[in-house]
Amino acid sequence: MELRHLRYFIAVAETGSLTEAAQRRLHTSQPSLSRQIRDLEDEVGVELLTRDARGVELTAAGKVFLDHARLALMQVDATVEAARRAARPAKKTFNIGFQTGHEMNWLPRAMHVLHDQLTNIQVVVSSAYSPDLAEALTRGRMDVAFMRLEPGYDLGYHVVDREPLIVLMPRDHRLAAHETVSPRDFIGEIFIGGSNKAGVLRAVTEDYLRRSEVDIKLDHGVDNMAMAMSLVASTRGLALMPAYAKDLLPRSVVSRPLAGEAPTIEVAVGYNRTNTSPILKLFLSRLDELTGHAQT
Repeated sequence: MELRHLRYFIAVAETGSLTEAAQRRLHTSQPSLSRQIRDLEDEVGVELLTRDARGVELTAAGKVFLDHARLALMQVDATVEAARRAARPAKKTFNIGFQTGHEMNWLPRAMHVLHDQLTNIQVVVSSAYSPDLAEALTRGRMDVAFMRLEPGYDLGYHVVDREPLIVLMPRDHRLAAHETVSPRDFIGEIFIGGSNKAGVLRAVTEDYLRRSEVDIKLDHGVDNMAMAMSLVASTRGLALMPAYAKDLLPRSVVSRPLAGEAPTIEVAVGYNRTNTSPILKLFLSRLDELTGHAQT
């Protein structure tokens, strides 16, 4: 079994289509990809995919194989990145990631913590969705990230903030005249929330609605804040989003707090426990300073 077999299988599983995986993800022909998948199934000895006119679906064995295939590729990528780290020049690089939208709030504070080291290190800053940050930390591509507590990843976390959820709505929506919005105000409205990829937000939202005894269904699931704001403006729906959204809103969208005790979603500094970077060790040792600086 070769690594390419795993990459091919993951691409097919994620797209749900041999044709789409071949053309858009792998840039190969569909017959060639089908042959590779059959070779993989022959080697594993079980059927991993079922095929019909609508596309492909994972069998029970395929779902288990997909999880292990992803883990195997993560380990390979981490091994490659470790070798590259060892070959880098003397000036150390420190990679900081931010869940998109949090840079404005946390980057200045992170640089404050690293101030004494800035002449000795190169700081690389990037932003991404929280699950992608977790994967980058796992693969050794990033040293630290301001993110959610993502399940399914063996990472270390230090919670640095808890953001209340707020309600986004069109500026001229009837609820914009209210000082606060209650869960029951969502009944009958188009409801926008986190997608499966934004799993932490989705779980917090579902728990809040369940505790509030409000039975409403998600009309649109979004991966990120930009998608949420676009859907609020275009569908005239309501969205439950973390409070940092207030700093990103276009003129057509406004926010209101939830009535009563709002649910919160945690912001954490995530890192790979196997990362031996002395800069990471220093950064983690000064997290109290970082959160203290955040309050000044």
